Amino acid sequence: MENRINRFVQGEFDKSLANFNAMAADHGLRAQIVQAVALCVDALRAGRKILFAGNGGSAADAQHWAGELVSRFYYDRPGLPAIALTTDTSILTAIGNDYGYDYTFARQVEALGQEGDVFVAISTSGRSRNILRALDAAEAKGVKVIGFTGMGGGDMAGRCEVCFRVPSTETPRIQEGHEFIGHLLCSLIESEVFPQHAD
Repeated sequence: MENRINRFVQGEFDKSLANFNAMAADHGLRAQIVQAVALCVDALRAGRKILFAGNGGSAADAQHWAGELVSRFYYDRPGLPAIALTTDTSILTAIGNDYGYDYTFARQVEALGQEGDVFVAISTSGRSRNILRALDAAEAKGVKVIGFTGMGGGDMAGRCEVCFRVPSTETPRIQEGHEFIGHLLCSLIESEVFPQHAD
């Protein structure tokens, strides 16, 4: 059993390393990060906010990144307005009961989104129906969209100002890439809005 576990662990390390090496070599990804940070910083400086949503592990990412902005990332500074649309069980169950699960995020974007806000939409497949409905609502409200998905991009790829497509088809690898990029965004947004040191 020990040998089987060791082989599995080594295989997972190898796949994760290959995924991160591919991301590190992708200059287009770096340009996308710059663009996404600019979208968020411009929104925050204009008094707008960042909305986050996803399902399952992506819901956890939404809550994680919103928490990093509202509280802190690397250092103490004023809180930044960010909301995870995955956390209010009364809202989620009311929408699910009245309109269906596909509308759990769209209805919240309709209610809370303002022109100039940013919506961070997370779906490893790029085909989550409630995320796609939320993109409809974001487009109608003039809310900018940053997408997080996998290699193919699914139905999200052409519907986002920036779409991060992690170069994998495996959900764990995609989620690992999302977490890394999400941390980069939180760190860079923090340092751009509240810089500690001059360049």
